Amino acid sequence: MTTIKMKEVPKEDRPRERLLEHGPDHLSNQELLAILLGSGTQKENVHQLAEKVLQHFEGLRMLKDVTIEELTEIKGIGQVKGVNILAAVEFGKRIQQFKEKERYVIRSPEDGANYVMEEMSSLKQEHFVSIFLNTKNQVIHRQTIFIGSLNASIVHPREVFREAIKRSAASIICAHNHPSGDPTPSQEDIHVTKRLSESGKMIGIELLDHLIIGDHKFISLKEKGYL
Repeated sequence: MTTIKMKEVPKEDRPRERLLEHGPDHLSNQELLAILLGSGTQKENVHQLAEKVLQHFEGLRMLKDVTIEELTEIKGIGQVKGVNILAAVEFGKRIQQFKEKERYVIRSPEDGANYVMEEMSSLKQEHFVSIFLNTKNQVIHRQTIFIGSLNASIVHPREVFREAIKRSAASIICAHNHPSGDPTPSQEDIHVTKRLSESGKMIGIELLDHLIIGDHKFISLKEKGYL
């Protein structure tokens, strides 16, 4: 009986090609294992070898606690293939056990100010920071957009909302510091705020607030009626 080689298997039946075309959830356990194995032996193609491994361990049930010794007992599974399987099993365990640390929630101007106050109140230059939030008002990312005097030509909405779109943010809060310690907004601060607010409305990502950080005090431009 002639063993079928991988290159003789129709392209649409090859697991790598099927994964790329349809996604990993469309592949069987055997096909996913075949990708990990990479190749078969002189007597078995990679699909047959994958099937043999799954039968040996009764599907996935016993694979979760498998050892390298148990894997290499199977004819056709050497150390390299065994290590690949073992690494994939361990990686799967770690993903399952992973718990994302609790995200900071911003529900008020005070929450937003507290999130940046410690760092920004002592800066010697102006820093303009964007805080990106999800639909639950949890912080998903924070990024310094620029450093220097606030200017509408520098704080372009494109720079602010590019990252918001990339992060799939539902809304944003902007903050910048006044090194003088006085958080009173300037006309430029107000102009930048309105420009960002209008841009956010156009693309569906709301600017919730613009906070100005002084010497351990702050002003919310939303509370001042500029948003």
